[in-house]
Amino acid sequence: MHRPASGTSLHPWFRHVRKCPVPRLRLICFPHAGGSAGFFRSWAGLVPDDVELLAVRYPGREDRFAEPPAQRMEELAEPIAHACAKLAGTPLVFFGHSMGASVAFEVATRLAAAPVAAGLEGLFVSGRPGPERLRYRNLADASDEALVEDLLAMSGTNAEVLANPELRELFLPLIRADYRLLDAYAPKVPPPTLAVPIVAYYGGQDEHVDEDAVNAWSAVTRSSFATRSFPGGHFYLEQHAAPLVADLFAHLSSRTS
Repeated sequence: MHRPASGTSLHPWFRHVRKCPVPRLRLICFPHAGGSAGFFRSWAGLVPDDVELLAVRYPGREDRFAEPPAQRMEELAEPIAHACAKLAGTPLVFFGHSMGASVAFEVATRLAAAPVAAGLEGLFVSGRPGPERLRYRNLADASDEALVEDLLAMSGTNAEVLANPELRELFLPLIRADYRLLDAYAPKVPPPTLAVPIVAYYGGQDEHVDEDAVNAWSAVTRSSFATRSFPGGHFYLEQHAAPLVADLFAHLSSRTS
């Protein structure tokens, strides 16, 4: 598991990764299954100076370790949407990887339905099929060995953590809880749901997310849609964080230029 992220807590659901006194926008990042706010600490030096970077703090990990993990998507999306609404006044941008893409989408749909718009400028999703193309892998109740094998194959979890019996004992129940949440997740997608631009990223060698599955995100927005692939598997962004963040802000700049 990742160490606690740097920065201070803005709210129980957010952690400051990079502060900005008067931000022109806030980039809010949603971690993957088993992931935490600390996953995005390396992004602090990649965002423009006038952007505030926040990462979502899921219960059950880091400094919310004592809290039980969420069991249903609603337990994440609804309070996070409420917290985002309190940030109205500064434009918001969402980035979510894997499970985080689904959480970000659900938060975005709730903000879109809110009486007062929270100013979402874009939804950037990564390593996740569009809502209508989701396939459930049913790994929540797999054996420890099968689960570890799958996690190592995706290269998103430190091998040292999984090799350490004590750390693995702490981590596997958390990843099982997140997988169980995803297995129970049934998105309601009356197309097109959103009116914000969507950009979908994926790893070209990701065995679980192909180009067709990523293109399915186009069905949930009335605005523009684009995709980009990077070399690598499911956790391609660990090696390509800088060009990924640069591409994200290039898309945002093209809308305002």
